Amino acid sequence: MYKLHSLCQSGNSFKVAFLLRALNQPFENAFVDMFQGMTRNDDWREQANQMGEVPILEDGERVLTQSGVILSYLANKHGAFGGKNEDEKLEVLRWLLFDNHKFTSYFASYRFNKSFGPAAPDPAVQAWLLGRIDNAFNIVNKHLADREYMVGDAPTIADFSLSAYLFYPEEESGYKIESRYPHIANWLERLRALPGWAHPYEVLPGERIMPKW
Repeated sequence: MYKLHSLCQSGNSFKVAFLLRALNQPFENAFVDMFQGMTRNDDWREQANQMGEVPILEDGERVLTQSGVILSYLANKHGAFGGKNEDEKLEVLRWLLFDNHKFTSYFASYRFNKSFGPAAPDPAVQAWLLGRIDNAFNIVNKHLADREYMVGDAPTIADFSLSAYLFYPEEESGYKIESRYPHIANWLERLRALPGWAHPYEVLPGERIMPKW
């Protein structure tokens, strides 16, 4: 059985959990108490992940980190959600890189600052992030205007990756999606209808923390 090290606030971890559930693969949850400094501990980094991040997936003796790597590994191993041909596989990789570099990167940072940061967020930093979020979301919204999924005619790990943080409560980011990005909103409804989808706070370990700021 797979073992997923994570916590419920981590959208990057939810990407993996959502995929495992869609693949109908059982997994054991292992809670990582990031907010109490667990991932900053030198011993933890030495033993678990030198990058100080979750998710971490154990598959027997193999231990993988970074959500894009884990998603790609699972798609290849189980022969699903990875793209139907070489062109689709390359397109999936393109969107995974865009997600990690821009789409999720900016949005997750903005949400963390607002809801979970140790001090009230700097307005200038938040404004800078908002500009980057708007740009990335407009790109994806336009891309979804004439298609149901990010790549091809079926869901892939590109969809799992890009969507994960958008399933969290709007109050955690204060960023409105439905009224501004109708194609993204419709896409999220299609993903919620996939077998295996459930809310991140129902799937991953730990307790919900209400927004701080």
